[in-house]
Amino acid sequence: MSDTSGSFATTALSGYELLADPQFNKGTAFSEAERDAFDLHGLLPPNVATLDEQVSRRLQALRGYETDIERYAVLRELQDTNETLFYALLVGNLEELLPIVYTPTVGAGCQQFSRLFRKPRGLFLSIPHKARIDRILAQPRFDKVEAIVVTDGERILGLGDQGAGGMGIPIGKLSLYTGCGGLHPATTLPILLDVGTDNPDCLADPLYVGWRNERVRGQAYDDFIEAFVSAVVKRWPRVLLQWEDFAKNNATRMLERYRDRLLTFNDDVQGTAAVATGALLSAINVTGVPLTEQRVAVLGAGSAGCGIAGLIRAAMRDAGLSDREAATRFFMVDRDGLLVEGMTGLAPFQLPFLQNKQALGDWKLNHPDKIGLLDVVRNAHPTVLIGVSGQAGAFSEPIVRAMAECNKRPVIFPLSNPTSREEATPADIEAWTEGRALIGVGSPFPPIVRDGVRFKVDQTNNSYIFPGVGLGALAVGAGRISDGMFMAAAKALASSSPARNNPKHNLLPPVSALREVALTVALAVAIQAHKEGLVTDIPIDQIEQRIIARMWTPRYVPYRRTAAATV
Repeated sequence: MSDTSGSFATTALSGYELLADPQFNKGTAFSEAERDAFDLHGLLPPNVATLDEQVSRRLQALRGYETDIERYAVLRELQDTNETLFYALLVGNLEELLPIVYTPTVGAGCQQFSRLFRKPRGLFLSIPHKARIDRILAQPRFDKVEAIVVTDGERILGLGDQGAGGMGIPIGKLSLYTGCGGLHPATTLPILLDVGTDNPDCLADPLYVGWRNERVRGQAYDDFIEAFVSAVVKRWPRVLLQWEDFAKNNATRMLERYRDRLLTFNDDVQGTAAVATGALLSAINVTGVPLTEQRVAVLGAGSAGCGIAGLIRAAMRDAGLSDREAATRFFMVDRDGLLVEGMTGLAPFQLPFLQNKQALGDWKLNHPDKIGLLDVVRNAHPTVLIGVSGQAGAFSEPIVRAMAECNKRPVIFPLSNPTSREEATPADIEAWTEGRALIGVGSPFPPIVRDGVRFKVDQTNNSYIFPGVGLGALAVGAGRISDGMFMAAAKALASSSPARNNPKHNLLPPVSALREVALTVALAVAIQAHKEGLVTDIPIDQIEQRIIARMWTPRYVPYRRTAAATV
């Protein structure tokens, strides 16, 4: 057993076993006294390094690689070798390393997961081992778990079904929970629910590490999810469970089924909605168009797109619109065109956003049997264009120019990721709108040139939201995560907007400030939970102190050796 509480840590590990444990390994930073106590002499070079020296050495080596996927592989290996060093490197260089640890490089990491696989991290729970879930979760190593990110690998970013390779997403998300939100890595657990895959490349790949079976669906799938959730609640009654990259037919359905049984949320539905809403609230400071007068076109009417529309609609209601008035201001476009009344085969979460067919009677259409996105822009004159379709180039030049024709400052957010799936590049949007657009993208892009100077493009990514939501909810022991808590997160993000003080500045804080943003969001989320009665026995004036105390900073602490447990 090991303990890392207080100003020092205790462990019975020694020698190679200590060096092989990523939570306790310090590498060359073990002091002379620790090398004596833990039998490390001869296993390490004689020079004793500091954490700062190790970070500098690793950063220099990392920059020497030619490709980001190589850097991704090296960082994953470092995470599995020395977690403190990994997070010290990440926290000190968020802007440089976030695109490698997470989007866009994590997409390639998922696609190449089987080839990059070196050392297990987290848990792979497969349907053939359904009866063993309780036993698997019972391992003492997981006693401290407080936060789980889980995926079934079916809808990884905009890349689709990656099977077991989807494990890269929970690993990446939890890296940001620690790097940005300050959750101790020992309290986090990535989980892949392996229910098979329908990706023919995975099934035909002799190196594929997952369960080589077609994806299980229907009642057998639901029974497996139920067995998993029941085991999680039994093992960790107050754990935070984040659903990630489930297909649209399961994402909202699973959220609604389990949101009152444990502390849980779906980041694709709610986190994406909060960051998009926060960015839009920030944009209003620049455009001067009130929220009650916004008209929003969304390309991609799945769980993420409807989640965004739902939260913005709630914000419109808060600003004074009736629910009916607010609903008419959304134009949801999917593969079959604009969602209108009378369509069949729609999901329940899409129904609140159907446009009245009669109200569109005077629209001029390119094709009378389908209302496309260009038709929507030319006829509805939306003020905001949001893309979560995963279709590269879907915001074509005619569409973007039409947005610029009907808006002095069009708001255009192509949010799909990775970069290869963005609906338009910032450079094209800038050119097609003569520099008037307010741009937010889902993945990092190079700066654009605006008014003769380089301007960083806002990365409207969930990393601005979910680390703070999880931190705030856990810090106060919230009983559930409500829609109101995500609205509070969106408004807290907007309150941090540099554009509030200068309309020429960015809509969102820089990525380098994500740790500070997480604290701001966590405080707002925790206070909202308190207001809604989801927190007990914690005075509101103690909330901020509790959150700050929760935030782990990667640093080495002295070790003391304890006797090994006897059986």
